[in-house]
Amino acid sequence: MTPISIQLPPIEAEGYVDVDVSVNGKKKQFKFRVAVFEWSEWRKPSEPRAEALKRIVASYDKSWQLLQIGSPTETSIPLTFRRLN
Repeated sequence: MTPISIQLPPIEAEGYVDVDVSVNGKKKQFKFRVAVFEWSEWRKPSEPRAEALKRIVASYDKSWQLLQIGSPTETSIPLTFRRLN
């Protein structure tokens, strides 16, 4: 799939975005989800954030594919997922 960038208005945590695209006259629909995870809920003391991130992704609903890791803060990390067809 060829990547494209689409500017979206701000959405709340756990927000959903539906995108309809026509390619050569054929309509396709894509669903995206933005989820914000708190480090305190996933990270063990003195553990690298990468280990917590692995657990987050591994435990997430398998019908959604990780698409993008957002910029982490001291308290949380936003992840964008795409619904698998």
